[in-house]
Amino acid sequence: MEKLKQRWGVDNNWSLAAIFIVFAINGSFAAWVAKPITGLLGLSPETMSPWLYYPLRILLIFPIYQTTLPLVGWVFGQFNFFWDFEKKFLSRLGLGFLFKKNN
Repeated sequence: MEKLKQRWGVDNNWSLAAIFIVFAINGSFAAWVAKPITGLLGLSPETMSPWLYYPLRILLIFPIYQTTLPLVGWVFGQFNFFWDFEKKFLSRLGLGFLFKKNN
């Protein structure tokens, strides 16, 4: 745990526990938020092939997860950690331009 705290720049065990809790909650939360959105879009496993429905649902959950992660982190007092985490993650996906400051 000490290596993880050092790698993430976390000072205490509470912060580390809060980060784990946020990751756990946000996965379920993103899936829960995606359900009514898929319904609004008319997507359901009954109306289309499950081979198409589930990949589309996962593609929909991904941006919801990325958006809600800092919000759920904020609830647990870890907004700065998750904001930095998002910037780093999205930069690795080639979306770092979203966070560049214009000088």
